[in-house]
Amino acid sequence: MTLAQLRVLLAVAEHGGFTAAADHTGMSQPAVSRAIATLERELGAALFVRHHDGIALTEAGRRAVDRARETLRHFDLIRADVAAAAGEITGELRLASLPSATGTLIARLLRAFTDRYPQVRVRLFEGVDDDIRAWLHRGAAEVGVVTLPAPGLDTVPLSTHDMVAALPAGHPLADQPVVHVADFADRPFILTTAGCRPLIMAAARESQVRLDIAFEAGGPAAILEMVAAGLGVSIVPTLGLPADLGAVVTRPLEPRTTRSLALAVPSLTDCSPAARAFVDQLAAFTS
Repeated sequence: MTLAQLRVLLAVAEHGGFTAAADHTGMSQPAVSRAIATLERELGAALFVRHHDGIALTEAGRRAVDRARETLRHFDLIRADVAAAAGEITGELRLASLPSATGTLIARLLRAFTDRYPQVRVRLFEGVDDDIRAWLHRGAAEVGVVTLPAPGLDTVPLSTHDMVAALPAGHPLADQPVVHVADFADRPFILTTAGCRPLIMAAARESQVRLDIAFEAGGPAAILEMVAAGLGVSIVPTLGLPADLGAVVTRPLEPRTTRSLALAVPSLTDCSPAARAFVDQLAAFTS
């Protein structure tokens, strides 16, 4: 078993196929297939199940991927830590962000980081809050933007912003300067499946309101489109709202509800030099 084989294993698992892994690693597709076949023979177990529409990890494959990711992380840390001891930050930074935070909060921070540490390769990928937490816990991401609270992760505050009512233009509640959470009672509600969900449900409980959840959707863009279509009302964060909301209007909420975001790492004492430098970059921005 070689480190090259483990890197191919991760590439296939993370990119969902042999062809995509070949594109990512710069290898040919047959070479990727041979590397996985050799690894399966050495381990004595199938790591992937081949379907007509793609591949999926077996239970043995999931365990192998978890161990491979941790093994490669420690191997890469050797070089990074030695370089850091000499005052040089190198290696790769795997950064996960919420779509609403990437352009509004992370882009400026990332630009300053890449200017200061040009030898660090940055991989940026986006997902909803649950995805990012899972990526952090299993090592697929080193740093992530998460909604607070975030138990089990070390966090550094990033931003706090209001949640607002999102209403179809012409909706009766749109005539009010402020929308009370209690006003949502008995109205079709579009609930997010992302990190704001616990905040919205807590606000409803505080106001003793049982939301009539008609639809559920992931990102703010999908929710705004559904609100614009008149399918219901919702509550969304102000962060990342487009300047032109089209057929949607927003109103302040009463009682006020806020969302707090943070940069999170599994451990500030056991993260890579690049991850620590990125977190420190945030401290430099806010000081």
